[in-house]
Amino acid sequence: MRILHYWRAMWGIIWRECWRFVTQRERFVSALVRPLVWLFIFAAGFRSALGLAISPPYETYILYEVYIVPGLCGMIQLFNGMQSSLSMVYDREMGSMRILLTCPLPRWFLLMSKLLAGTAVSILQVYVFLGIAWCYDIRPPVQGYGWILPALVLSGLMLGALGLLLSSFIKQLENFAGVMNFVIFPMFFMSTSLYPLWKIKESSALLHRLAEYNPFSQAVELIRFALYGQFNQHAFVYTLAAFIVFMALAILGYNPSKGMMTRRGGAE
Repeated sequence: MRILHYWRAMWGIIWRECWRFVTQRERFVSALVRPLVWLFIFAAGFRSALGLAISPPYETYILYEVYIVPGLCGMIQLFNGMQSSLSMVYDREMGSMRILLTCPLPRWFLLMSKLLAGTAVSILQVYVFLGIAWCYDIRPPVQGYGWILPALVLSGLMLGALGLLLSSFIKQLENFAGVMNFVIFPMFFMSTSLYPLWKIKESSALLHRLAEYNPFSQAVELIRFALYGQFNQHAFVYTLAAFIVFMALAILGYNPSKGMMTRRGGAE
């Protein structure tokens, strides 16, 4: 019965998150608007201005919009991870998360269940975006739509864990927007999601170094290679290590005796 108890709790958290996503249609639309704007508008302007040399995993010259699709998939998961952390702050203020965190189950298990729910939602959003991109004539190998799934799971978990970590520091919703501006935009623009690493190096050695060690860059490269049937071992190890670190710190942050909640006035 103990295993069944864990299963029921995890399924209840995942179902609640998925149901909230289904009922909040504007959340689904807004998650797709950002990457579609980049794909349909910005990519058209950059296509003639930005030359792309042949580099793995691509075996021939590609258009700019083909290059940025994996980065836009990462963008969807990045914003979804931050959206999930916003919901954590909201739930703590409204009381539902406070009740959940006081149940007999281990806190790490509850946080992991919340993380799995957010990752499942982000994967659904990514596949809808890839379907729209396919209609726009951006068509990777058909097998790539299956190969990309494990990469999306790992990258979604890593970015979601980062969101959980940030939510442990944020006590009020009013503080959320400012913190996100110092996380989302630097991580996204200072990565390989929009420009190849070698192109960034031509402009600035410092930006090249920062982009190279940016966990979001490694998540994007993991997705990019998986979409074309290749395994990027360096990106996999880096993303996995970042997930472990972020998740461990998030669990510590939600610990009522050791985490940030104690330092800021007690458990939420």
